[in-house]
Amino acid sequence: MLTGGCFCGEVRYAVDAAMAADACVCHCENCRRTTGAPMVAWFSIKPEAFRFTAGAPVRFASSDTGARQFCGRCGAQLTFQDSQIDEIDVTTASLDDPSAVAPRDQIWVDSRLDWMAGLHGLPQLPRGHRAPPAPLS
Repeated sequence: MLTGGCFCGEVRYAVDAAMAADACVCHCENCRRTTGAPMVAWFSIKPEAFRFTAGAPVRFASSDTGARQFCGRCGAQLTFQDSQIDEIDVTTASLDDPSAVAPRDQIWVDSRLDWMAGLHGLPQLPRGHRAPPAPLS
């Protein structure tokens, strides 16, 4: 079993790890805008292999066929489900051990932010910002 939940701990879930599939990083605008992140890592699971174990998430219709579930207290997004596909997409970073499910591909790369390609060349700091933070301009 894989377990996870929201940032504040109010909503928790469990998934059958053997049924996890289609792990990816999504660059679509909907994912970016609903999380405030430049991309989102997801993995897919059959609905019968996923269950909430604590709390009740809030459901938000983010498109004509898609709905996202998130914690109503801390706002952490946990799932996406398209009514036309028999699977639930779970945010990989909401797992207790996100390294347990590595992405296999990137999707919606036509929507990828231009500056994502150069991230590997940026300084890599073990914690936080440099002191003092560098100005953006």
